[in-house]
Amino acid sequence: MSAPIHDDAEPEILIERRGSAGLLTLNRPKALNALTLTMVREMRRALDAFAVDPAVSRVVVTGAGGRAFCAGGDIRVLHDLGKAGRHEEALRFWREEYELNVLIKRYPKPYVSLIDGIVMGGGVGVSINGSHVVAGEKFVFAMPEVGIGFFPDVGGTYFLPRIPGEIGAFFALTGERMKQGDALSTGLATHAMASERFTEALDALCGRETVDHVLEGFADVATQPASVTARRSAIDACFRFDTVEAVMDALAAAAAAGDDWCGQTLATMKTKSPTSMKIAMAQVRAGRTMEFEEAMKTEFRIVSRICHGHDFYEGVRAVIIDKDNAPRWRPATLAEVTPDMIAAHFAPLDGGELQPPAVPR
Repeated sequence: MSAPIHDDAEPEILIERRGSAGLLTLNRPKALNALTLTMVREMRRALDAFAVDPAVSRVVVTGAGGRAFCAGGDIRVLHDLGKAGRHEEALRFWREEYELNVLIKRYPKPYVSLIDGIVMGGGVGVSINGSHVVAGEKFVFAMPEVGIGFFPDVGGTYFLPRIPGEIGAFFALTGERMKQGDALSTGLATHAMASERFTEALDALCGRETVDHVLEGFADVATQPASVTARRSAIDACFRFDTVEAVMDALAAAAAAGDDWCGQTLATMKTKSPTSMKIAMAQVRAGRTMEFEEAMKTEFRIVSRICHGHDFYEGVRAVIIDKDNAPRWRPATLAEVTPDMIAAHFAPLDGGELQPPAVPR
């Protein structure tokens, strides 16, 4: 028996209790379920309530519309706020989003994300950080932030370095996509499932069987091959360095020796924001030894500087608004981005550090 909590005509998120499950459905299909501050707050409120509800033994999160789980945060809104000088309003979204990510990471009950479509940026934060991640055949993951002058946030500082080898650095610096087979082989997904079984699995997750038992019963061999992890030897060889310049030099050498894939990867990186790539490299190296909460505090420090900078607004203009795909990065070259400039993004804030929330028990 479903117990709706909201009955608005078109709520941005649907929240209900069905059987033993608390269900959250991201409900902006026309916007590929992009996260808004309202959605972040509604998720936080619902998760706090479900955590202490003895009738709820697990939470299940899905995306409406069939095309996307969640394609990220609503960056056009954040762009417009920053351009209008309303930086504190933009930072309010990131602060509350990052707090939500911590809550999901530390959630006291199983948190299951059923992903059968696009999951990027902010969508990664409300899925990959949970205890159970189910990838369907249409699963498409990416952290494409370096292409819009941003950085791989929502926990990327923590989970990207923990992918085997240098695959996390590869994703951070290129913004490339992974599909179902890669999700399973990298460990970002805990289960793979045939798309046609998602509805049946959701119904089963509302029953009394344990989450692990249900998901094991529906788990299938990934039908989409692991295209990225099949390249792991080349990725590990080229992305093992601690500077973006050294990575690009290694890719150039491999391309000169006849590896076309490395040449294509190098060409991709040349289009990205130099500042963003250097921030991303610093993240994945520093994040190896960070606890999750420290990683999120670090990311809030970075975004607090990014939102007062240039490249994020230029990237969104070029990719989202004007769609000319010709961003004019500033600085324009890697050589102009000094270590001190990058260190300044990671420095403690004068005030207003992210305070990870207490997790309800």
